[in-house]
Amino acid sequence: MKNISNQNNQTKSSFHRAHKKKAPGLVFQLWGMMMGLVALTAVFMWLVQVFLFEHTYAEAALSTSLKQMQPIMNDLTDRDLAEDDKLLPFLSRLIDGTIFLADDAGELNEIFSYGHLLFDVEQEPEYHVWEFIRDTDEFANVRNRLSYQKVLNGDHGTISIHIGVPITYAGEDAYLLIENTIRTDTVFNYNRHQLILLTILLTIAAAVLAAVCSRYFTKPIFAIKHTVDQLAANDFSTRADVKRHDELGELAESVGLLGQALARVDVLRKEVIANVSHELRSPLSVISGYAELVRDIHWKDEDARNEDLDLIIEESNRMSEMVNDILDYSQLQSGYIRLHPEFFDLAGLAESETSHCAAAAETYGIRIHFESDPESVFITADPLKLSQVLRNLLYNAINHTPEGELITVALKQTGKTVRLSVKNPGTPISKEDQEIIWERYQRSQHQSGRRMGTGIGLSIVSTILDAHGMKYGVSSDDTETVFWFDVTVSAPPEPSLQADKT
Repeated sequence: MKNISNQNNQTKSSFHRAHKKKAPGLVFQLWGMMMGLVALTAVFMWLVQVFLFEHTYAEAALSTSLKQMQPIMNDLTDRDLAEDDKLLPFLSRLIDGTIFLADDAGELNEIFSYGHLLFDVEQEPEYHVWEFIRDTDEFANVRNRLSYQKVLNGDHGTISIHIGVPITYAGEDAYLLIENTIRTDTVFNYNRHQLILLTILLTIAAAVLAAVCSRYFTKPIFAIKHTVDQLAANDFSTRADVKRHDELGELAESVGLLGQALARVDVLRKEVIANVSHELRSPLSVISGYAELVRDIHWKDEDARNEDLDLIIEESNRMSEMVNDILDYSQLQSGYIRLHPEFFDLAGLAESETSHCAAAAETYGIRIHFESDPESVFITADPLKLSQVLRNLLYNAINHTPEGELITVALKQTGKTVRLSVKNPGTPISKEDQEIIWERYQRSQHQSGRRMGTGIGLSIVSTILDAHGMKYGVSSDDTETVFWFDVTVSAPPEPSLQADKT
């Protein structure tokens, strides 16, 4: 007992160590997966910002500027611009850029920048722009009275639009060069700063939310695991404290039902051990007592000695039958015993088993009556196993029938289905007991303290009938209880197959 206790303690401690090791791992894994999704979202936002939004914004700004200047270009070639001295300053302010006015020789006359006329032009930064434009190939086209348009991507997030238009100024040929710079870096930097702030806030919020969600989902899992560990350590009273209405709640409820089932099986197991111990001790005591009686007293008296030896043999057979029941059930559950179906008369088998059990029933003043309609019922099944089924049903009926009453074994055919029933009077079986009566180790209260069998007879019955694929059940009311199972009538096997078996 001390070794078993030590093993249980070691088992519990190992479960607790495993629980402590795995708990943070699962939480961290869930948190990591959620943070991974957040990281993917942030990367996607940055990719959209850099490769899609900024590029689209630059194209949209350029398109807008060109649309704004297009009506101006059409108007410049249709009039003498010297007629209105406020026109060019107005145009430079309208396009939000710089206008260069050059004469027919290509010399710079005036610069208008953002609505103002520049005087000391060589000292202004716009003059460097003029020098750049003057040295381009496109400027030669303007001197040939050809218009041109050019877009330049500058440094530090700028886009420059250069437009050259031949015009008339004060009645002479002249050239108007328009330069408009679109600054995208300010907008881009502002958006990127916002995106950085949004990414930081999103990461912090996601980290907190992921930690809370991880705890929320893993807490019931650990509670259920702890409950399973306790069940494995033979603590069948423990329950998972999980009150939820989702799949985890259903899992906790299933674990609770498992604990109840294990507790019931454990109680029944202890009961059957006590019952089997008592049942085996009784014949052993009889065998030992009568063996001593033969040795010490009746060894010279042949009649008394034979009577004592017959009792010893009877008790030995009874004990052997109980042990065989236990072994057969264990082997059936393990799948070690296979069925050997044969074509035989079920009515003859039932009548034979009824006669065999009638002698045991007479000891308690109980009669067993057999009836069959029709007289012969041929089926294909394992006759030895069905004989064991019927014997256990009869033992169960004897155990629950009051003295002096009648047990009826009946065969009744309906179409190709035959129902074999064992009917006995006695205390009715409740609905709750009917649901668990086929379970292993289940034994209801017996009449008059009779204990024929080991308490697993009905479990053996259900296991054998399940192996045959037969339907079975129990019905009970205030007057009688009926155990039954259905079999299908079989046609005789073909002569060739029967000859092969022979």
